[in-house]
Amino acid sequence: MIAAVTLFFIITLSALITRIAAIALAHTGLSTQIARFQARSAYTGSGFTSSETEKIMNHPVRRKIIYSLMLIGNAGIVTAMSSLILTFVLPESNASRLYGLLIVVVGLGILWWAIRSDWVDRGLSKVINRMLKKYTDINVQDYAAVLHLHDNYHVSEMRVEKDSWLANKTLLELNLRKEGITVLGIDRKGEGYLGSPSGNSKILPQDVITVYGKAEVFESIYKRSRDIGGEIQHQKFVEKEADRKKQEEGKD
Repeated sequence: MIAAVTLFFIITLSALITRIAAIALAHTGLSTQIARFQARSAYTGSGFTSSETEKIMNHPVRRKIIYSLMLIGNAGIVTAMSSLILTFVLPESNASRLYGLLIVVVGLGILWWAIRSDWVDRGLSKVINRMLKKYTDINVQDYAAVLHLHDNYHVSEMRVEKDSWLANKTLLELNLRKEGITVLGIDRKGEGYLGSPSGNSKILPQDVITVYGKAEVFESIYKRSRDIGGEIQHQKFVEKEADRKKQEEGKD
């Protein structure tokens, strides 16, 4: 019985630790999805891709968070496995095993609900944010609020293929701002990252660009090919963005 409660406690504590780490990583500038993935990967020791590794290792705060997670994760997994063995192997009676299984199943069910609950997530995030501000030197910044990441606005990364509509054109030629899209940066292999590129900056095949704007425009840009169809799609979204701005001006 005690072993089953201990197992549930360890799993709950693990979920809380990875949640805290994910929020801390998000405050360093990672997207929420990437931050959660990195936190879970580091805690479980499953690893991540080489490109993501560079983002972590080149940032001192992220590196410290991941390193701490790896240490805690090793201890947590060993303790969880020990508690699991004590719960189901050592008890002599089937009743004890059944009670242990019941505690674990019910506990995991409650934990699963809590993890997926938006209400719990918002409340927990507020508490963790206050703790990070008070007890750590991490620069706590709500990037989602700063970038207005709602109303279908997103920040996304995209790798440019050879046949992409974007390839071998300058930002001035692409005129993405007319579609409501802003290129925040260009990551080029062998040359590093160019932040806040100018209109004369050219996008080359295999570049990874960071863009900000409406999700529906991203989807169109990803699919455009280097032909008249791509230009038609571009003009369509230019007109759509112009109409949206006129409607906003009319409201004012």
